[in-house]
Parts: sequence; C-alpha cells; structure tokens
Amino acid sequence: MSLNNGQTLTVGGQDFTKNGGNSSRGSWEDARTVLRPSTPTRKPKPPKPENAITIAVSSRVLFNMEKEQQIYEQQGMEEYMKYQVEHETEPFSPGPAFSFVKALEAVNTKLRELYPESEELFDVVLMTNNHANVGLRLINTINHHQLFIERFCMTGGNSPIGYLKAYHTNLYLSADPAKVREALEEGIAAAIMFTPEKMKEVSDTQLRVAFDGDAVLFSDESERIYKAHGLDKFFEHEKAHENKPLDHGPLKGFLEVLGKLQKKFYGKGQRMDCPIRTYLVTARSAASSGTRALKTLRSWGLEIDEALFLAGAPKGPMLEKIRPHIFFDDQMFHVEGAAEMGTVACHVPYGIAQRVVKKGPKDKETPNTLK
Repeated sequence: MSLNNGQTLTVGGQDFTKNGGNSSRGSWEDARTVLRPSTPTRKPKPPKPENAITIAVSSRVLFNMEKEQQIYEQQGMEEYMKYQVEHETEPFSPGPAFSFVKALEAVNTKLRELYPESEELFDVVLMTNNHANVGLRLINTINHHQLFIERFCMTGGNSPIGYLKAYHTNLYLSADPAKVREALEEGIAAAIMFTPEKMKEVSDTQLRVAFDGDAVLFSDESERIYKAHGLDKFFEHEKAHENKPLDHGPLKGFLEVLGKLQKKFYGKGQRMDCPIRTYLVTARSAASSGTRALKTLRSWGLEIDEALFLAGAPKGPMLEKIRPHIFFDDQMFHVEGAAEMGTVACHVPYGIAQRVVKKGPKDKETPNTLK
C-alpha cells in the first residue's frame, strides 16, 4: 500500500483516487471497503447479568488441570502458585465443559444475528476458588482458545455461592461435590461434571442438552414411592396421579430458559433449524408411567424435543446416538454408564437416591481442592 502525490492510494496494485478521477481507478470510498477487516475487531459486549442466562463453570471442568491439581495436593499452595506463574504462557487443554461452552457461544452468534439489540444471551462466568495470581494463565488460555468469557470470579479459596447468587446464575458446573451440593441447597441449579476417558465428537452448530426426569427436571416424589414400595406400587401411583403435575426438580429452571431461547428462533421461522435441542432420557416406561412426565412438562408450558422412555434399559447407548454436549442424571449408575460411552455426564446430587448412592471413582469429598 502506498500514497502518491497526496491524491492516489495504491492497494495491492490497484489505484484509488481522492475524487474518483480516472474511470479505471476507484474512489477512496472503495479503498475503505478493501481495507475494512472481514471480521469485527471488537468482541461483542457481554449482556448485563440480570438479562443473561448465566452459566458458571469452574476452571477444572472448562480446562484440563489434573497435573496442576496433583502439584497442589502433593506439594502445597506455594509450589502450586509458583508452577502456574512459571507456566502462565502455556495454555491448558480443553476439559469436559469446553464443547458445551463453545456450543453456547454458537447459539449466541445466531441470536445476535436475529436480535441485534437483545441481551437475552448466554453469559459464561469462570467461577474458581483459585488465587488471583493464577488468573493470567486462565486469561491466556481463554484467549488462546478464542473463548468469549469476560467475567471471572477468583475467590482465593472462599465459597463461590454468594457470587453465584449475585450473577443470577442459571446453572453451575463444577468437579467439586461439596460446592455443588451447597449450590443446590441454596436453590441454584448445579451438577458435578465428570470427564470421560474419550469424549465423543459433538455438533458445533447445535447445542444438545439431555435430562433425566425424576429428581432432575421433576421432584423425587415418584422415586420415593419406588424406593419405599417397589415397581408395582410405583406404576399404580403414577396411574392414579397422571393428571397431577409433578413438582419441579433442580434443573427445571434451566430447561425453562432453554425453551425461552428456542421460542425466539421459532418466532423467526427456525423451528426445524433451531440451534438448541433438548432431550428427556428417562428410565420410566412410556405406557406405564410416561403420561405423567409429559403432562407435567405440558402443564409447565415447556416443550421437550425428543423423549426417550427406556423402561429400565441402559442410557449410555442412546446417549451415544444423541451425542449431547451435556447430560444430567441423579444416579451415578447412569452417569458412569454414559461416561463409559463417551458422553459428558453430570451428576445432580438431589433426592432420595443420594441416600443409597455409591460414590464414583472421582466423586470424593475434597474440601481443599482447587476448582
């Protein structure tokens, strides 16, 4: 690019003149078009927390920090922080929540195209009890992977629960069972995320979220009947109460906000091409106990795109076909089965099943763990 005689600008061998001039030359207005970058140089402004659908993720589920965690547990805080500073230019590799977050960003891109002025968007907050001195490595990693995460909470070992409330959090994902249970007790949708040994590839254009029913979307009312009186009494109870909606479970609110965003796409004629798809994957039988589940969703004004009633069959093979970015279940048996098939699965420690659940291999109470 060069400027000659104060009047002619040459870009890539083509001349552009200040006033148009020679018909073989373009104007300076055309030059501005040539020089304009093909993608925006500024990131979009994050929505206000009160308008956003806020997803809080811990650093250890967004990124793979197993090596660093071992240093902390074996050598202590000072060596951990020293290692992080010495390696702060080395980005972490993706963790189990990474694809989920990328899918959220893909949905945001489409929402901004359809509703440029709306702040009804996903907003991802990195929620970690790491010391702020570790923040540079996390920032460098986010920039390296081109993630749009502007909000951080680095609590220096303190509980994040107060911050989750301040951000109006719609979902909290962590590897720490104690923090997840604390969030659930405060009425915040939360789940313990596990890392499959080999994660299946998932869609990069459609967010897919799969839910169990009882003690996840719904209360554990029916689960209590089954645990106390067996399967036959459970079927009798569901038949007798099929027109009475179940009470809500801990993840009902998250399905609700997904449905709200789906309707924005439906309003633009994109029902069949919606970038959000939801699934109910339940051990219930369709004929014997499925009616109450579907009627409950209808009574809430919620739609589910696909419902799979498995009548007690394993969920892993079905989830392998769906390939969701995330799957929520209250029983570790199903979480482990899903993870074995490559699905990123989350345990929702809520309801009667938790009184008899066995702990998974990584589901250990580690209050001093950095997340």
